[in-house]
Amino acid sequence: MKLIQYYLDCLSHASYLLADETTGRAVVVDPQRDVSEYLADAEKHGFTIELVIETHFHADFLSGHLELAKATGAAIVYSSVAKPEFDFMAVEDGQRYSLGDVTLEFRHTPGHTPESLSIVFYEHAGDPVPYGVFTGDTLFIGDVGRPDLLASIGYSRDELANLLYDSLHNKLMTLPDETRVYPAHGAGSACGKNLSTARWSTIGDQKRTNYALRAPDRETFLRLVTEGQPPAPGYFVYDAILNRKAHGLLDETTPPAALSYAQVRRAIDAGAVLVDGRDPAEFAHGHLQDAINIGLDGRYAEYAGSVLSPDVDIVLVTEPGRELEGKNRLARIGFDRVIGHLDDPYRAMVEHPDDVRVASRLTARAFADRVGEVTGLQIVDVRNPGETEAGMIPGAVNIPLAELANRIGELDPAAPTVVYCAGGYRSSIAASLLRRHGFADVSDILGGYGAWDQAVQTA
Repeated sequence: MKLIQYYLDCLSHASYLLADETTGRAVVVDPQRDVSEYLADAEKHGFTIELVIETHFHADFLSGHLELAKATGAAIVYSSVAKPEFDFMAVEDGQRYSLGDVTLEFRHTPGHTPESLSIVFYEHAGDPVPYGVFTGDTLFIGDVGRPDLLASIGYSRDELANLLYDSLHNKLMTLPDETRVYPAHGAGSACGKNLSTARWSTIGDQKRTNYALRAPDRETFLRLVTEGQPPAPGYFVYDAILNRKAHGLLDETTPPAALSYAQVRRAIDAGAVLVDGRDPAEFAHGHLQDAINIGLDGRYAEYAGSVLSPDVDIVLVTEPGRELEGKNRLARIGFDRVIGHLDDPYRAMVEHPDDVRVASRLTARAFADRVGEVTGLQIVDVRNPGETEAGMIPGAVNIPLAELANRIGELDPAAPTVVYCAGGYRSSIAASLLRRHGFADVSDILGGYGAWDQAVQTA
C-alpha cells in the first residue's frame, strides 16, 4: 500500500493519494483544484487513478474532482445522499471497494454536512484492524467539523449537530483504537475551532484527547461544538454550491495576462478590484490607490474570499514572477475572474506618482503613547471572537475580518481609525479595505495586540 498526504498550509487543507502497489490502482481523496502534483506522483509510481473521492461538498475550497476526472478518466465518488449536478458514482453506507489487496469501506457520516462520507481503508483485505480512515471534515485532530456552515441553505445547526454526534459515536468511535485518522484539515481552518497542527492521529488518541469526543452526553456535545466557532469567510456558501455544479476547469499553467497601467486603470474604473499580493511592509511603502493588500505569503485565498466578491473582476499586483501563483491560489476557492496582472508594477508606480499612496503603520509603543491624544479615535479589532477572549485594546470594537466587508456601515469613515489583529497581516488587509471604502485616516498596528499588550506592560 502507498499512502501520500498532500498539505496546503495556506488553506490548512489535506488531501490524499492511496494506491495498491501490486495492481497500481489508486484513488485520490478530497483533491485541491490544481491537480498536477497528484498526476506527477501517479506517473512517478506507475499508478492509475481510477476514483476521485469527495468526502462532502467542501465549503472552504473548490475541489479538483472535475480537473482530475478530465485528466485521468477517473470516476467521481460521493455518498449516495449527495446530489451533484454532474455524473458521479454513488456509494452506499457500508459499501466496499477493492483496489487489489488494499480495500476501502465507505461509511456515511453526516453532521458537518448531510452528505459527509468517511472512508475506512485496509492495507490487506483480510486485516481485522483497518490501517486508517479518511474522515473529511467529520473528525479532525483535536476537534470535529462545525455543524453550522449549511444552516443558511436548508439545515439548522442543531439538526446537523445531532447527526454529527451519531456519526462520531456510531460510525467512527466504533473503529479499533489503532486505526489512524486522516482528516481533510488542520490548524487554521475555519471548519472548526480547535484543530491541531498534527497531520494524523489515531482513534484511540482522539477518544482520550479530543474535547468533543470526551463530552459525557449528547447535550454537552451539542453545546461544545456549536459555541465559539469563528465567523465563516463569505465565500464558503459560494464554494459549497459551486462544488455541486459542473463548472469551468482550471488551466494551472498559463499566467494571467500582463496589463499596462492604462489598461489596469480602465479595468478598475469599470469595477475591477486591484489586489496587491506583496508583503504588508512593501505595500505600506507605496501602492496604487484603492488597492487591497492581501499578502501572498499568508492565507491569501482564504482572506481574499473574506473581503472580495466572487462576481467581480480582479487585477493582481505581485512581485515579478508570482503572477501565476496568485491566479492559481485564487482559483483554489473558485475566484476565476482574474483578468490580468499589472506589468512591471514598480515602474508603473514611479511613472504615475500621483496615483501612489503610502499606508500608515504604527508601532505598538507609538500607539500606546498617543492613543489618548487623538479625539474621536475609532479602534477596530479584526481578530476572531476566540482570540479576543485574552483581551482587547480598551475602547476597541470587534469586527472579525470575515465580517468587515458587510459591517463597514457600522464604522464612521470620517473618524481617525486604527485597526489591529494578532500580528499585522489581517490588519493590513482590513486597513486597505477601509481606505478603498473612503476612510481617509486609517492606520494599523505593527505586531498587533500582542505587541500592544507588551508595550503597555513595559511602559
